[in-house]
Amino acid sequence: MASTTTTTNVETAPGSTKTAPLILTPNAIAKVKEIMAQQNPVPAGLRVGVVGGGCSGFSYSMAFENTAGMMDKTFNFDSLKVYVDATSLMYLNGCVVDYVDTLEGSGFKFENPNVKSTCGCGSSFNV
Repeated sequence: MASTTTTTNVETAPGSTKTAPLILTPNAIAKVKEIMAQQNPVPAGLRVGVVGGGCSGFSYSMAFENTAGMMDKTFNFDSLKVYVDATSLMYLNGCVVDYVDTLEGSGFKFENPNVKSTCGCGSSFNV
């Protein structure tokens, strides 16, 4: 589907014929929506990205956004808009984002097949 406007690409996942580069589990989607509903004003979507830093070179970032950036791809997960910039897209291809709640703690967990090594504390990675 070609477009002559300058808006970002919106792709649908799961259940779409297009494959999203990353997957958010139902637990992750539900938790993000729960946290978003508590914000005032409610943000338009969630930015997922990879930033330089940490002892292994890269770390994941998640932040609420009101609009997509010019170089972002926008994906819909059960009516949750997820924005990913072009650079992060390369590192997040095949990544699964889950929300876990265990005795040890709770939080978002990234399972990324592109990661070659992680740091001892598990907060950063190398590709």
